[in-house]
Amino acid sequence: MEAHQFLLALLIILVSARIFGELAAAIGAPPVIGELVAGIVIGPSLFGWVENHELIHLFAEVGVILLLFQVGMETDVEKLISAGKESTIVALGGFFAPLIAGFCLAYYLFDLPYLVALFIGGTLTATSIGVTVRALTDLGRHNSREGQITLGAAVLDDVLGVILLALLYDFTVSGAVNWANTAKVMIFVGSFFLLAPILARLMSSVIQHLDTRIDNPGLIPTTIVSLVLFFAWAAHEAGAPELLGGFAAGIALSRRFFLPFGLSMHAQPAFSHKIERQMLPIIQLFTPIFFVTVGLSLDLTTVDWSSPLFWYLSISLLAVAILAKFTGAMLLKEPLQRRLIIGIAMMPRGEVGLIFAGIGATAGVFDNDVYTALIVVIVYTTLLAPYLMKQRFRKAQHPIEA
Repeated sequence: MEAHQFLLALLIILVSARIFGELAAAIGAPPVIGELVAGIVIGPSLFGWVENHELIHLFAEVGVILLLFQVGMETDVEKLISAGKESTIVALGGFFAPLIAGFCLAYYLFDLPYLVALFIGGTLTATSIGVTVRALTDLGRHNSREGQITLGAAVLDDVLGVILLALLYDFTVSGAVNWANTAKVMIFVGSFFLLAPILARLMSSVIQHLDTRIDNPGLIPTTIVSLVLFFAWAAHEAGAPELLGGFAAGIALSRRFFLPFGLSMHAQPAFSHKIERQMLPIIQLFTPIFFVTVGLSLDLTTVDWSSPLFWYLSISLLAVAILAKFTGAMLLKEPLQRRLIIGIAMMPRGEVGLIFAGIGATAGVFDNDVYTALIVVIVYTTLLAPYLMKQRFRKAQHPIEA
């Protein structure tokens, strides 16, 4: 892609994201749905104005990393920790139920090969933390009890997804699972989550010290973005998704961050507010690019709408994809409305599901019918979940911002 083509593509993405986001808000839907639809409209599924190029994906990756940084900054760590048990139950139930159900459906009912069935189950385990978090944030519910449970579960789900993807990829390439490599990934991921927030807090103290001595209005945005990108890189090197590096950095810079061994590690509220205020325009610029790119990644023209296998498989997988994500939520000792909201919030597959499906397709595991059936399931769950969340919050009589 030439420079002028990229500039035009970026222009179309930003303008369409704004237009469709406003249209979605005008009809009472979460703006994220409009941004996802914008990607479908301007991408190969409809008009084909924008190519699904690697450079655009890089900008989108920065967008979701910054979104998770913002969520981390706004997260009440004590609430997140207090929801740890419930988050673990939701994550494990929402991970293993679709994995097992998807595998059994594909292998026993549709008589698909063993590896294909495993990849189908793996694709259904995914939860798009980006879509879920954005929907909760749009509704002003990310710091609610259900929001904290969902956030913790989505983070754990992402980590489990990375481990499963590594296992499946090894199995596809070599016909066997490299357990030593898997154990190494798990150790690195665990070490990252233990050390990253502490290191980020120490680095932010240095930034805060510099801010009091250097009169440069661009100091905070430059240093904070650099810090976030560093931790995204560190997360990748540790074997975790890059966006979790942004989340860890945000947690460490949160006004509510604490460590048991020293009150001096607390962030000063005024400094945290200053970071939030100066980072917000950057986050609002990059984040829509990510959601439009999710829509761009879908090519609905490849769907063979006349194939009976496609229809039977997509409807069956859709039922599993929706119902299985409620498994963990229904095991909680919480009010029914809260459990339903958590189950819905874990539903969208988004970019994570697309990664699983894409690797399965490029590795030659999926044929076109299976691949397109999975794409339809990913599209439907990603678009449906934010709308259902808003309706469920209304029914539960929670205060919601339009």
